[in-house]
Amino acid sequence: MNICLTGGTGFIGSHFLKQALAAGHSVRAIRRSSDSQPRIKIYQQPDWFNCQLDQVKANELQGCDVLVHFAAHSVQYPFDSLTNCLRWNLIAALELFEQARRAGIRRFVVAGSCFEYGRSGERYKEIPIDAPLEPINSYAASKAAASIALCQWAEEYQLGLNLLRVFHVYGEGEAETRFWPSLRRAALAGSDFPMTAGEQIRDFIKVEKVAHAFLKKAENMSNNDGVNVYNLGSGKPRSLLSFAQGYWAGWNAKGSLIEGAVPYRESECMRYAPGEKLINVNK
Repeated sequence: MNICLTGGTGFIGSHFLKQALAAGHSVRAIRRSSDSQPRIKIYQQPDWFNCQLDQVKANELQGCDVLVHFAAHSVQYPFDSLTNCLRWNLIAALELFEQARRAGIRRFVVAGSCFEYGRSGERYKEIPIDAPLEPINSYAASKAAASIALCQWAEEYQLGLNLLRVFHVYGEGEAETRFWPSLRRAALAGSDFPMTAGEQIRDFIKVEKVAHAFLKKAENMSNNDGVNVYNLGSGKPRSLLSFAQGYWAGWNAKGSLIEGAVPYRESECMRYAPGEKLINVNK
């Protein structure tokens, strides 16, 4: 299979790239510049294409069977302005998808986010895919807008599009400022780890399993699949504190978890647990 990939130097995209190449697929990977490198070691190289998403032309995508889209702007807190998030996560992405359609690509796999659900997540024990989208920050709002727009676009042109809303992914290649890398760094250094009270309920999934789920969707979809939205998780939500305690013990950490030392973020949503149309990465 010939795959066009965006976000191949990002967290999930790096793992997808590694797995796709290992499976024998050809990958044309779009990145901003040659300075941008995968987050993990890649033993084979794709056909790198250096440019912004909205600079790609249809003739440069000829021969690709499927577009897999991971690229996202301002994923990490603090988030960029809504204007910039919409520019890159919606408008630039839509321009790329339109060039892909003109190149003959009829299959698309898109990485969404559980944060699109926003406040509605707290009203569900398990969030269905048709839950209202009530994002609480600019990044999540732009992802929600992109989900709606890309699904409508695919319906209009009768294309196959699978949108997978990813829940709390973690693992190798993750930004060092995020929770799991920060927790590991403190554990291995023998330091204490200040954190919130850890009451947030999250569905934690290893990045390798997330990448594998995306690869399987790309491999198994057909031009006639239509538009489908899924939640992607483990089906085993747990508190942030429980997650931290499990890894802390597994690493034989000498320091202590200092619960409640860090305040919750303003407007923090306390529950994100996937429900209906769940792609369970543990099966």
